[in-house]
Amino acid sequence: MRKIISYQSFPVSYLVEGEGLPAMLIHGFAEDWHIWENQIRYLSKHFKLICPDLPGSGQSPYNESLSTVEELGGCLPLILDAEYIASCAVIGHSMGGYAALAMAEKWPVRLQALGLFHSTACADSEEKKEARRKGIAFIESHGSHDFVRQSIPNLFSEMFKNEHPGIISQLVNRYNNFNPLSLVSYYNAMMVRPDRTRVLKVLRKPVLLIAGDEDKAVPIAQSLQQSHIPDLCYFHILTGAAHMGMIERTNLSNAILENFLSEVLT
Repeated sequence: MRKIISYQSFPVSYLVEGEGLPAMLIHGFAEDWHIWENQIRYLSKHFKLICPDLPGSGQSPYNESLSTVEELGGCLPLILDAEYIASCAVIGHSMGGYAALAMAEKWPVRLQALGLFHSTACADSEEKKEARRKGIAFIESHGSHDFVRQSIPNLFSEMFKNEHPGIISQLVNRYNNFNPLSLVSYYNAMMVRPDRTRVLKVLRKPVLLIAGDEDKAVPIAQSLQQSHIPDLCYFHILTGAAHMGMIERTNLSNAILENFLSEVLT
């Protein structure tokens, strides 16, 4: 069921599926809740899933006043309030992980557990910032259609691209009309976000890290290094996957998430 809350005078859309103990799945950059479709079908048999469209994505319109990851994630506890949920597991993919970390830092009592799915608590390196600046320049020159058509295939392993071109095309067609203002805003927000590795330590909640051994956006070495920070960390490597393991390794991703949620939710 799709629902809407008001956040800073703008609507924020989110999906609620399933019954049971609650978990929030947060999409990443240039995505919306549909990126979790495989997980929703599987996990909603056992859990109540809350899947927001972050402001500027999907059915949530762009709000120019939201310029940081912290502001983007400010809608997340309000969604939990609307669902009468005191706390839940919060799992974010890529940029969604940055929003989850910001939520964990400001509202730790709202999280029973934290999951970073192809995401990191580290701030952007200068090299990463420069890549994002080039992305902004490309979007401003060529628009979101050409940007998405170029960027989405690069998130997958070469083997997956060769074996499943139809899936890549479906994703490009779904997101090629993304609001370019949202994409630029997201890039700027990610560039200025702080290092939050300390959050992994002080949260004192179970942490899930899922890494792809072919992920160029979040190198596996960085994820492995962060796995030693939390008091309790569940660390999984998706072999043969790049940055989209929920699609590249659907069955394994589903099993990992199910086992994690079953263990940490009470």
